[in-house]
Amino acid sequence: MSSAVPTLSLPGDPPGGRRAAWVWGIGVAVYFVAIIFRTSLGVAGLDAADRFDVNASALSTFSILQLLVYAGMQIPVGLMVDRLGTKRVLTIGAVLFTVGQLGFALSPSYGMALAARALLGCGDAMTFISVLRLGSRWFPARRGPLIGQVAALFGMAGNLVSTLFIARALHNFGWTTTFVGSSLAGAAVLVPLLLFLKDHPEGHEPPPAEHAGASYVRRQIAAAWREPGTRLGMWVHFTTQFPAMVFLLLWGMPFLVEAQGLSRGTAGTLLTLVVLSNMVVGLVYGQIIARHHEARAPIALGTVATTALLWACAIFYPAAHTPMWLLTVLCVVLGACGPASMVGFDFARPANPPERQGTASGIVNMGGFIASMTTLFAVGVLLDATGGNYRAAFASVFVLEALGVAQILRLRRRAALRERDHHVVSRVEAVHVPA
Repeated sequence: MSSAVPTLSLPGDPPGGRRAAWVWGIGVAVYFVAIIFRTSLGVAGLDAADRFDVNASALSTFSILQLLVYAGMQIPVGLMVDRLGTKRVLTIGAVLFTVGQLGFALSPSYGMALAARALLGCGDAMTFISVLRLGSRWFPARRGPLIGQVAALFGMAGNLVSTLFIARALHNFGWTTTFVGSSLAGAAVLVPLLLFLKDHPEGHEPPPAEHAGASYVRRQIAAAWREPGTRLGMWVHFTTQFPAMVFLLLWGMPFLVEAQGLSRGTAGTLLTLVVLSNMVVGLVYGQIIARHHEARAPIALGTVATTALLWACAIFYPAAHTPMWLLTVLCVVLGACGPASMVGFDFARPANPPERQGTASGIVNMGGFIASMTTLFAVGVLLDATGGNYRAAFASVFVLEALGVAQILRLRRRAALRERDHHVVSRVEAVHVPA
């Protein structure tokens, strides 16, 4: 018996259309710039180590602090989106990540650069949940999986800008010019955001928000967390996202250059391949899940298994250097990690009502970034402890994958039963809505 979500439109579903695409596109543009800023360190890691004269552990602290702030902000941001609306939160986020990128460009010391990355992480944390909320307010619910994957695709396009243009600009123009110039993109997206973005279409206003207070915050978080779909979504995001995030955000370039003996140009091409694979796989996963909701868990678990297999083959290859064909296949497979992490939101979305979507998305989004932050730290510490042994350092990935898979298997059936009950109620309500 198929468990696909019915395509029946629910009462109050927004209509979508060209205007929805335009408004949502403004939010996606803000997210696109945030990803450029977030991932710019991934191609500048070696330059940052030279500029601030730091070792591997200190270098990883840049990304760890940025992700620590990002992960820590997810639930507060979800509450802010539910309470204040998308436009206000996106505006605050754009201002913060632009100031953070500019500060990183001009920082004369390691400490000030750390503070700038923390500020950038705070602004970045406000973008993706806002874009998900914007999509749910402007498009019908049945479009949710595809809309989420397309938003992530544009985010990966921002990563592509980093791997192609930021890396080249660093080589041609140097640190300060490159990062100051890139920060102008943040100012550019603020203009249409302030002038044209609206939280929802006319006639689809959300119910009035409750009075903000400690009891409201506790109720929102507790209600979202009680749903098995929210917890399952968090663990799916935790388990699928972090290998590619660790590779792209910081350690991929040093691994390919220092451990594999590749040139920076060749390493940059492989990082670009991860991004391109992500964009293609994202469209495929989005289409599959939109049509066959029962494919969510197999897609997530299959991606984890394939990633673990290729990761093991690449880092434990018996020769000194892993063959180029195997590194290429690894990068293609890593490209599926981001789209698979989006499946987490597809578990949480049907488990929570519209007024709790931001909070639930924040809980889910914490998962992958906590895993990424933990692994970034572990790799840096192990590299310093082993004298640069990437095999030992990169093996830390398997510990978190095993933990995540165990939790997914534990929660999968419970979430499916709860979601089936929600679908029955929704179908009954849709049938009995007065004309």
